[in-house]
Amino acid sequence: MLAFLGFLTVATLFVLIVSRLASPLVALIAVPVAAALAAGFGLATARFIVTGVQQIAPVGAMFVFAILYFGIITDAGTLEPVINAILRAVGARPARVVVGSALLALLVHLDGSGAVTFLVAVPAMLPLYDRLRIDRRILACVVSMAAGVNFLPWTGPMIRASASLHIPIARLFRPLVPVQLVGLVFVFSAAWYLGRRSERDQRRGKSGAERDQNIVGPAGAAASRASDQQLALRRPRLVWINGLITITIMAVMIAGTVDPAVMFMIGTALVLTINYPAPAAQRARIDAHAAAALTMAATLLAAGAFTGIMTESGMLTAMARAAVGAVPPHLAPHIPVALAIASMPLSLLFDPDSFYLGVLPVIAEVAGAFGVPALQVGQAALLGQMTTGFPVSPLTPATFLVVGLTGIELGEHQRFTGPWLFAATLVMTAAAVLIGVLRL
Repeated sequence: MLAFLGFLTVATLFVLIVSRLASPLVALIAVPVAAALAAGFGLATARFIVTGVQQIAPVGAMFVFAILYFGIITDAGTLEPVINAILRAVGARPARVVVGSALLALLVHLDGSGAVTFLVAVPAMLPLYDRLRIDRRILACVVSMAAGVNFLPWTGPMIRASASLHIPIARLFRPLVPVQLVGLVFVFSAAWYLGRRSERDQRRGKSGAERDQNIVGPAGAAASRASDQQLALRRPRLVWINGLITITIMAVMIAGTVDPAVMFMIGTALVLTINYPAPAAQRARIDAHAAAALTMAATLLAAGAFTGIMTESGMLTAMARAAVGAVPPHLAPHIPVALAIASMPLSLLFDPDSFYLGVLPVIAEVAGAFGVPALQVGQAALLGQMTTGFPVSPLTPATFLVVGLTGIELGEHQRFTGPWLFAATLVMTAAAVLIGVLRL
């Protein structure tokens, strides 16, 4: 019963969000609450929600203050020198800009944190995308692919797989290095293709930004007025100190010495005081970015309610057991390849702890009974489960971070980016089979 309700909950949530029949906030709250009540948990549902919200609260705080911080330094013109430098390096060709976005995300993700990657890469590149009228969904897609394919020994999925299967990380990771290189070739090829497609669309007059902003005619004057307002907010003399604060925040955050929420809270207070010392000006800057911060923070807390109910009610555990029990014995030798193919979509069903610490050991045990090494099972899972899959999963805060920073809807992001991430998994799976890491 719990397993059925769990799968029904996830499927209903996915359909509602992707089809835009309900907003993510409504769906993330209403669907799991209805499922928990149908399962007979009654008032205990409230306790599940509180547990999930408490777990997500630090990320929510980081998100709110990150939105405010980057909004304020953008208003002050801090990112203008960076944008101009990138423009000089890659020119004004969207193809080069998109590839540069993937490279930036790949380099930042060396710390293994998807949230940090999006917090650094998206604000740095977004003004450039807007200036060149490149679809924002492309930015969300390429940074997601670069972060998703970059599964390193110190990333969460790798550490969890090693711990749950009792296999040294080196044994898991080393055979996957050539597979990952193939995945990265796919990422940059896809980025180049998306950039070239954007160029073709612009030549044909199909630029999404042109359609949305109507920059021709009367709206052109409005854009000019908006530009004048933006110029009034610029603080060119303070670019160096704003940049120093930003670099410090990023360095401390990547080093992991201080919680990101704390750094962005302090950073927001500093840049507000330095750039806009008048209380009225500070309130105006906060009001200017409060809507985006509040909307996505509310959605993030709703996601906490969803994960809290799914975890505390036992639905995730029941789903795991049902999924493993459904594997026919004659297909057991093909478990690694089948798992690799399904690994990315499974990110939409299971959070990393539930999958790697709960589902994966059981799958490995079933496969082991038929002579399939646990090593192959673990490597297959790493080709997509919360690697390529995490940037579109409603179970990870990073997903809401990337859609919030780019200003696109969750369903829109999933529809646009999901197929590319799944394609990356399929390419890496094929490479793993050809190289001999996985066996059919």
